[in-house]
Amino acid sequence: QSDEVLTVIKAKAQWPAWQPLNVRAAPSAEFSVDRHRHLMSFLTMLGPSPDWNVGLSAEDLCTKDCGWVQRVVQDLIPWDAGTDSGVTYESPNKPTVPQEKIRPLTSLDHPQSPFYDPEGGSIKLVARVVIERIARKGEQCNIVPDNIDDIVADLAPEEKEEDDTPETCIYSNWSPWSACSSSTCEKGKRMRQRMLKAQLDLSVPCPDTQDFQPCMGPGCSDEDGSTCMMSDWITWSPCSVSCGMGTRSRERYVKQFPEDGSMCKVPTEETEKCIVNEECSPSSCLVTEWGEWDECSASCGTGMKRRHRMIKMTPADGSMCKAETTEAEKCMMPECHTIPCLLSPWSEWSDCSVTCGKGMRTRQRMLKSAAELGDCNEELEQAEKCMLPECPINCELTEWSQWSECNTSCGKGHMIRTRMIKIEPQFGGTACPETVQRTKCRVRKCQRGPGMEKRRWKEAREKRRSEQAKKNLDSEQYPVCRLKPWTAWTECSTLCGGGIQERYMMVKKRSKSTQFTSCKDKKELRACNVHPC
Repeated sequence: QSDEVLTVIKAKAQWPAWQPLNVRAAPSAEFSVDRHRHLMSFLTMLGPSPDWNVGLSAEDLCTKDCGWVQRVVQDLIPWDAGTDSGVTYESPNKPTVPQEKIRPLTSLDHPQSPFYDPEGGSIKLVARVVIERIARKGEQCNIVPDNIDDIVADLAPEEKEEDDTPETCIYSNWSPWSACSSSTCEKGKRMRQRMLKAQLDLSVPCPDTQDFQPCMGPGCSDEDGSTCMMSDWITWSPCSVSCGMGTRSRERYVKQFPEDGSMCKVPTEETEKCIVNEECSPSSCLVTEWGEWDECSASCGTGMKRRHRMIKMTPADGSMCKAETTEAEKCMMPECHTIPCLLSPWSEWSDCSVTCGKGMRTRQRMLKSAAELGDCNEELEQAEKCMLPECPINCELTEWSQWSECNTSCGKGHMIRTRMIKIEPQFGGTACPETVQRTKCRVRKCQRGPGMEKRRWKEAREKRRSEQAKKNLDSEQYPVCRLKPWTAWTECSTLCGGGIQERYMMVKKRSKSTQFTSCKDKKELRACNVHPC
């Protein structure tokens, strides 16, 4: 339906969107409407995003009484175009099949959405559009103007200064002139600037957006033919008295007389009161005259300045000197004019500072405006956290335990030893090696025969009697060394894969003799839970 469209609106993107308006003007465009085509629609995407956008649809700019609206301000919420099913700004592409109708996003669409509100509140406003009437052309259907702006718009435009700006270059208005870079009568310069809002023909170059002009400090203008150009004031003379109140003076001279031949009426001498050693008494101290004022602490607007003096002689009566040695007062400099910083675009983000896990990355931009235009307080470097895949964590084990006892009393058997896992492997780290080792063991050869069991039982009984007799003998030889019975076995150190149990025999009574050293606590180990995990 392009034949029904009067103006196609094209505007530059606002990128980055968070940039303050005093640094970079909001993107804008001009368009026309008439009595037959007075509905305005626009749409702009949010990037990056799945398919989110903001805009207006069929905004009527015609009033009920056949006039034109002066200004429309509309806050905008995000809409979903129905072509992608992503839920966050940086979701991967996920086409919606079949495509859905465009709809406004809500605060309950998805828990991962940046607009999610579990209470279902109003969705965040993300943009504002301002539509403002700037001119009225041709015959109007309403006879009475809407307001004073309409009256001005209907009048023939006044002749303006010659401007060589091409019609294809659309600019904002010039900013106010900045303060002069010189605060004295030396030559300096001041600046103003404007923003290029649109370049309709890329083949036609647009003039500069900055304009410079020579200038001098206050009271030094050479534009007026009857103005005297004066030098700076010469240092104050010494005070006329050495104690109490007196006077002092300073002078300046004419650097250039008026071009029209008139006399200079600007004073060349200035006098003021001065106080030296306010109290002329034995308890007063002698001080020097005040020095010159320091420079104002501000380069424009209101600041502070200070001056100092020194103590020449303390009071004759030995008391403390009460005279002030520092004085401060406000000072006024030329009015401050804010000049936006001109900055280059942000660079790409640097690589993450680590190869795995959490780190930092940075990006920079450069100051493009001239240094003499004032300090720029905008940040030139930004840093943010970055996250790479987790670093691998290798398996860590304890040391091997002691070998267990042989699991048989005669013939061939085996012993085991174990170790425990301290840290499980994660994120592709080295896997854990074996935690149980077995080795063969051999005890005395097992005897076989019909009377073998009876013989072994008899040998075991004799062995127990022998051990008991030996124990009784030890008790007679060393009556002071007595042992408690064996404790119960401890719980197994693991539930599977081979663990360890321990038991102890503690000394009940120990000999005080230094020659008796065999009376010690005893400890036994054995394997447990040797089945695989």
